[in-house]
Amino acid sequence: MAEPVHELVDPVGSSGVSVSDAIRTAIARASAAVRNIGWFGVVEVRGGVSDGKVAHHRVTPKVGFTLDG
Repeated sequence: MAEPVHELVDPVGSSGVSVSDAIRTAIARASAAVRNIGWFGVVEVRGGVSDGKVAHHRVTPKVGFTLDG
């Protein structure tokens, strides 16, 4: 059997609740479109500020998956 080949995608998740929730959103949406997701690492965290408070979180995880075949 040949060694597995992996690919990466960079979905962007957002949440008004937390960074963790934004990560979960990105992974859940990517999982609906891509099979065999096995890992992720966060490459960027940013957000919006309103009235001096954090109003929104946006996170870019790098998501890895194994290609079929």
